[in-house]
Amino acid sequence: MADPTGAQYLTVPQAAEHLNTSVRFVRRLIAERRIAFFRVGRHVRFAVADLDAFVEAGRVEPVTAASVWRDLDGVA
Repeated sequence: MADPTGAQYLTVPQAAEHLNTSVRFVRRLIAERRIAFFRVGRHVRFAVADLDAFVEAGRVEPVTAASVWRDLDGVA
């Protein structure tokens, strides 16, 4: 489903597929209010941009030698 502004909205099963997770996990994210969603009557919809922002917020940078030394600096 798309709106005139060009945003695309996904259902719970579509969001689970987009995130490569289970529907149960997506429903848990909704219940815990850990992800942005829209209510359309009784239905729940997700903007693709919100799903991508959720994934990006969980990004963890790899550990490098420089970051280890930087974190250890000042620890005695």
